[in-house]
Amino acid sequence: MLNYNSISNINDLLQRQSEKYYALEAVVDSKSRLTYAQLNEQAAQLSSYFYEEKNVRKGDRVVIAVENSVHYVVAFYAVLKLGAIVVPLNPLYQEVESEYVLVKTEPQVVITSNPTMMGKIKDYKKLNFSIMTVEKSKYSSIEEALRHVVQHEMEIEEVSKDDLGVIMFTSGTTGQPKGAMLTQGNILFSAHAGATVMQATEEDRYLIPNPLFHIMGVTFMLRSLWTASKIVLMERYSVRGALQLIEREKITIHPGVPTMFILELNSEHFDNYDLTSLRTGEMAAAPCPVEIVKRIREEMNCNILVAYGATETSATLTITNFEDSDEMRAETVGRAIPGVEIKVVNDFGKRCTVGEVGELLCRGPGVMKGYYKMPVETKEAFDDHGYFKTGDMAMIDENGYVKIVGRKKEMIIRGGFNIYPREIEEILHEHPDVKEAAVIGMPHDIYGEIPIACISLVEGKRVEEQIMLDYLNERLVKYKVPEQIIMFEDLPVTASGKISKLMIKQKVEKQIH
Repeated sequence: MLNYNSISNINDLLQRQSEKYYALEAVVDSKSRLTYAQLNEQAAQLSSYFYEEKNVRKGDRVVIAVENSVHYVVAFYAVLKLGAIVVPLNPLYQEVESEYVLVKTEPQVVITSNPTMMGKIKDYKKLNFSIMTVEKSKYSSIEEALRHVVQHEMEIEEVSKDDLGVIMFTSGTTGQPKGAMLTQGNILFSAHAGATVMQATEEDRYLIPNPLFHIMGVTFMLRSLWTASKIVLMERYSVRGALQLIEREKITIHPGVPTMFILELNSEHFDNYDLTSLRTGEMAAAPCPVEIVKRIREEMNCNILVAYGATETSATLTITNFEDSDEMRAETVGRAIPGVEIKVVNDFGKRCTVGEVGELLCRGPGVMKGYYKMPVETKEAFDDHGYFKTGDMAMIDENGYVKIVGRKKEMIIRGGFNIYPREIEEILHEHPDVKEAAVIGMPHDIYGEIPIACISLVEGKRVEEQIMLDYLNERLVKYKVPEQIIMFEDLPVTASGKISKLMIKQKVEKQIH
């Protein structure tokens, strides 16, 4: 794999890989396949169209609001060739959600699979962005742009790793979404570190079940570029679709959130597919029971790694390694990737001792520059030494392994006692009949807050609420035991497959009131 310091920007990496590995397949979707040479050629063609027809220049923003596809990847690299900035956007967003991002970023171009909705944006005329679609339509399209004849030589400003590459909006569970400003160097660094730990090569084939508007999708796209591996895109995740692609494309690396692996292992179709090509994968975004880690290794032939990160850290911040035990992978999120500094601090900003719980802070080449057009929030996000405040409560053991305890803002204070939802969730996950679990805090007249547990059960299982409460009473001090357990058929998830506590809380509030 190329050395991180030898690459000047993302386009430099794409150029080099397309010259050396020109005949290797780079990206595959349900309709088409591109080699590295074709990917670079199409990205260059589209960038010239952006430059000549859409007047896109260095620093301009281009919104990409389409489903996972070869065209998405081409557009991503085309924008970065110009030194412009990609703004990934969930294509399922409605007017209000889309408008917030568009007003904030003032894009030059919006590539969308829903042009009618984009045209209804209240400030559409004032914003004056150009709408493009993927396939031929009444608007200009990527398909049309790829037939564009270059008229003039482009005068592109020099692009470095310090230049912004992506503005990635956070999910907004703590107020308005914030646009994390990630430089080309940020995402290149994180992807390089992850590919190194995974020992990836040009012979690897990644399944990409995560949406490319999510940081996990972007980082795996860049990981594959570092090693000239192939990515196989899923337009939308489905259990059977994932199993089919693993068999058909001989997938070797399977990233995803724990829910995806649990659904695949429990699928009635699981035994119908040949998954022997799998060698590793990566789980992130939620805790995973040790039983699932073992099943992934034994039943999927997959030496799974567990990672932790955030949009603001370009995804990977810590990761386990291939030598770690199943228990270590289930109970920790590994150690900091090389080049990253982490620390845990108390409420006064002082470094915690080994095993003491505090807020996890980090500093390194993958950490964002700040939040786009939000100077106050940017200042609040860093300490005086330039460490980013993750908002996660954690402890670090004597060997540097990090255990995430829970979100700082999710901590429940019941009558003066601190309760971390994750601790309760991990115990619930250990119950053989529990498929998913989430614990939220709800207001209480006497205690201030109380914990409420929300669970979904393994298909075909039935458990009484009192039995689950007895199970928790045997394993937790009394003040940590949830006041109530609410059964869900399935817990609501975000577009990236992560359990959404915001949606759960909204449902519970309606149920209680």
